[in-house]
Amino acid sequence: MIRANSVSISDFDYPLPDDRIARFPVAERDASRLLVWRGGDLSETRFRNIGEELPPQSLLVFNNTKVIRARIVMHKPSGARIEIFCLEPHAPADYEHAFAAQGECRWLCIVGNLKKWKEGALAIEFDYGGKPCRMQAWHEGTSGTSQVIRFAWDAALSFGQLLEHLGRIPIPPYLGRESEAIDDTRYQTVYSRFEGSVAAPTAGLHFTPELIGTLRGSGIRTEEVTLHVGAGTFLPVKADDPLQHTMHTEHFEVTTGTVRRLTEAMAGRHVVAVGTTSVRTLESLAVLGWRILRDGTPHADTPVGQWEAYDIPAAATGAQLLDALASYMESAGAERLRAATQIMIMPGFTYRVTSGLITNFHQPKSTLLLLVSAFIGEEWRRLYDHALSHGFRFLSYGDSSLLLP
Repeated sequence: MIRANSVSISDFDYPLPDDRIARFPVAERDASRLLVWRGGDLSETRFRNIGEELPPQSLLVFNNTKVIRARIVMHKPSGARIEIFCLEPHAPADYEHAFAAQGECRWLCIVGNLKKWKEGALAIEFDYGGKPCRMQAWHEGTSGTSQVIRFAWDAALSFGQLLEHLGRIPIPPYLGRESEAIDDTRYQTVYSRFEGSVAAPTAGLHFTPELIGTLRGSGIRTEEVTLHVGAGTFLPVKADDPLQHTMHTEHFEVTTGTVRRLTEAMAGRHVVAVGTTSVRTLESLAVLGWRILRDGTPHADTPVGQWEAYDIPAAATGAQLLDALASYMESAGAERLRAATQIMIMPGFTYRVTSGLITNFHQPKSTLLLLVSAFIGEEWRRLYDHALSHGFRFLSYGDSSLLLP
């Protein structure tokens, strides 16, 4: 039974002037402005001072996914431009093997100007290592809302290396510009490690290695999870009732050690998620823990359902749920767990793991704004009104907020 509150998406609209969208990053990552919401009180500082705002002994959870150069621009012999946006691997189906594939693989993609691509192969001629090479692509059908594209190439490259060589960084469409050289580095977090995202976990873009080192030196602990961000993160909620919105599936991975340390941290630390993708991962772990308590298994091959978290009994604490998951993984001798999630966080949601959130300012009528509202209630509007009236920059390259109950 869904226990999310029935709300109107029109209640999560606000005027966002075009000139307030941050289309380029500030010169220094940690020079971005930071708006702190603490139990209803608002204060302003710079992101580099975030250590002064975090509760002592906090634990920060980073999403270490890496944005892939997922956009491939090809042309038909007629000159028609066809843009292929790689979303997720199809065959092989897991990211590790898909990026390591040699010679051929299939991906689920969005294809721009698909109507111009009736049949046959598209090709790109390129030079690698002083040798002429070729990559071809075939449209092999539809899977759900995505297109199945087969790639084949004759260069001595893995598919991951091929994307690095030929692809482009897929910056968000609302930036209204083509990707530029600065995006190659600035649209990645400094701690990104595992390829698979088509969008950056943008709250983490403000961190520098020096800032992370300073925070650790002051007693702030850090953990990493991996959630590969999909293109669905940009999709607005079109139905007036968000309960009618269908969430996209995103794949995540977490180590047994991280789950155990998160369990232990919940006894006395604030678990602060760096970005909404970290929140989605943490709260999905709680659902897997509930599956274990209920069924004896996490059913890791079945994505966490969109509304599944709302059916966890009120008495079940985050520590109990994570302990069940950690114990299961330890008894199975598993070093890590791979799963997927369709979780939707909106008013009526009970946060069981996350007790603090670092996040950017999100689009109107977005699932990300619903997530923020689920965390601080109607206060989201006062937060956003303050940010708009005080010159904060919005969206991916914009400023950020720290939310603490």
